[in-house]
Amino acid sequence: MNIVWQRRRSAAGRLWREFASNRSGMLGLAMLAVFVLLALLAPLWISEADLSVVTAPGDVLEPPSAEFPLGTDHAGRSVLDRTIYGARVSLVVGVAAAVLTVGIGTVVGMLAGHFGRWVSAVLMRVTDFFLVLPALVLAIALSTMLSRSLATIILAIGVTSWPSTARLVRAQTLTIEARPYIERAQALGGGHKHVLVRHVFPAVLPLVLANTTLAVGSAIIAESTLAFLGLGDPANESWGLMLKQAVDTGSVTAGAWWYLLPPGIAIVLVVLSFTLCGRALEIVVNPNLKAHR
Repeated sequence: MNIVWQRRRSAAGRLWREFASNRSGMLGLAMLAVFVLLALLAPLWISEADLSVVTAPGDVLEPPSAEFPLGTDHAGRSVLDRTIYGARVSLVVGVAAAVLTVGIGTVVGMLAGHFGRWVSAVLMRVTDFFLVLPALVLAIALSTMLSRSLATIILAIGVTSWPSTARLVRAQTLTIEARPYIERAQALGGGHKHVLVRHVFPAVLPLVLANTTLAVGSAIIAESTLAFLGLGDPANESWGLMLKQAVDTGSVTAGAWWYLLPPGIAIVLVVLSFTLCGRALEIVVNPNLKAHR
């Protein structure tokens, strides 16, 4: 067991060194660390009173100043405070929805690739059904039918975004199960559970992790879109909610650019950071991409 863990630690160290050699990946990781740090420390200097429309500290649509570096919104609240606090919801929903998406896709893809025949046929037809349906439209339908909460948004995004992961994992599972050591494991009495848990899953895990990183960015965009359409949780600050309120209150037409740009730029930067990390992980775990780097 110690030898196994030593090999795993050695492999993890090797992967980290290869990832650290990728400049764009490290840039994305640094940007992501800044967003996570701001989200975690936000409650230390931003109080609920600062985010309340009743006790807002500033004037309505006040332009950027020394007191309010990014100006104020339609209720006199600091746009900078709301943007920082909005990172909490966007990151939580993005990560949770991505984990759910990749989790469903991984299970479906592994089962379809391992069992084959009618199991694969049924699972792939279900996957094709979800691929045909527009994911955003289905997510809007689910968000409309269920109560408006963060859990609903996570469920709506996760249930509608897994098919591409399932196809990717299925293809990888078929490749892995064609290797000789899988046949030896089955010949020695290894059952389906042993093969899937002990051999297939560890082999597809690096690809799954890279795909999860990329899926977070898509989930954050989906959450912002749902919130912008009025299907988010109004009780929680998010970047999509800020964009919606900026449009609904006429702040954009009034020329209050400082209300619209910060949440939009924040969405672009956090999605870019996850994308850079995901691409770097793909290069590390995919030898073909590494060869053409």
